[in-house]
Amino acid sequence: MSRDRQAPAWPGDCLSLTEARRIALAAQGFDRPRPPRVTAAHVADVIHRLAVLQLDFVNVVCPSHFIVAFSRLGPCPADVFHDAAYRSGEFTEQWAHEASLVPVNTWPMLRYRMETHRSRPWGFDEIMRKHRRYFDTVMSEVAARGPLGASDLPDPTHTKRRMPGTWYGTVPRAVLEACFGRGRLAVTERRANFSRVFDLAERVVPPDAFARRHALEEQQRELLRLSGRAHGVGTAADLADYFRIPVGDARPRLAELVDSGDLSLVQVEGWREPAYLSRDAAAAGPLDARALLSPFDPVVWYRPRTARLFGFDYRFEIFIPEAKRRWGSYVLPFLMGDALVARVDLKSDRQTRELLVPGALLESQADVANVAPALATELKVMATWLGLRRVRVGRRGNLARALSRSLQAR
Repeated sequence: MSRDRQAPAWPGDCLSLTEARRIALAAQGFDRPRPPRVTAAHVADVIHRLAVLQLDFVNVVCPSHFIVAFSRLGPCPADVFHDAAYRSGEFTEQWAHEASLVPVNTWPMLRYRMETHRSRPWGFDEIMRKHRRYFDTVMSEVAARGPLGASDLPDPTHTKRRMPGTWYGTVPRAVLEACFGRGRLAVTERRANFSRVFDLAERVVPPDAFARRHALEEQQRELLRLSGRAHGVGTAADLADYFRIPVGDARPRLAELVDSGDLSLVQVEGWREPAYLSRDAAAAGPLDARALLSPFDPVVWYRPRTARLFGFDYRFEIFIPEAKRRWGSYVLPFLMGDALVARVDLKSDRQTRELLVPGALLESQADVANVAPALATELKVMATWLGLRRVRVGRRGNLARALSRSLQAR
């Protein structure tokens, strides 16, 4: 780390932007080669390193969390991912960043979230009020029969099963989701159709972890420590967003982590706000990363950080009308070394077994002669991993022609 700069206005080191990028990417696991064969232990290591893996099942390419593992490990069989995530006993789901996989030891630190679980946006208070007797039925069924999904539960006797016009669709699913969000139930697996299976939380979370009770400040402090480790270096807003902690609540907890030595204050070149450097962060040299990043990858999910760290303007445009999109529907940034050098709009066409690239755009500072062949190689690896036969590039974007030529040369 640089120590020859003029002392900043607050205590600590001064990092160049390049140093900050490399520290951040190393913290996310991009400082190591991909293994020749991915095992459940590799996947578990990724999830522990990230501390939280956001789940998203939009299947334009494949579910987002599979791409997060792929970007760090290379081709990862779905059954290997499932073994690590749901059969190892190391992880469960809970609302963390959004719906996420978290280590079971992190689960107790989210109790404050469970106690106020999305009462207003999702209407769970109203669900619990209207279906109180069915809540007792669900809990009794799960207690007696073990892990169950919504389709395994009996019809309610007080109302119809279906709940048209709602995202959960049925009373059984609504009650299961409410009980899950409140921490009464925990997820044991996802079925082939991605639906959740639930058991009593005390049978999923290890007894010592389940029994832990921490004050709100302790929970938030530990989540921010994990966030700091996963970031390597970041501002208060960066670290707070990782577990969706209000930044005003985060600031006093971050000060406590500085006092304890878990974090230290640093200045990053070009950043207006002071940053926090994790005690676990290591100075990183040049990186040899080549990775397509999911829109829900922690490297890019907080857009202000993405812009500040990489000079990369990015948004997820799948829900934006086509005429107003700047880059495409399902756009993945391409990481090369320590820079985001391109973005590709991708879609898996499972009928023709093609990985479609409707648009490919090169960033202004990037060298097309280096980027096009590297991106072509990564797209071919991804296509093979997804069981697709070839990559087909459209005409949109300033990288499309060179990318197409590079694919043909391979």
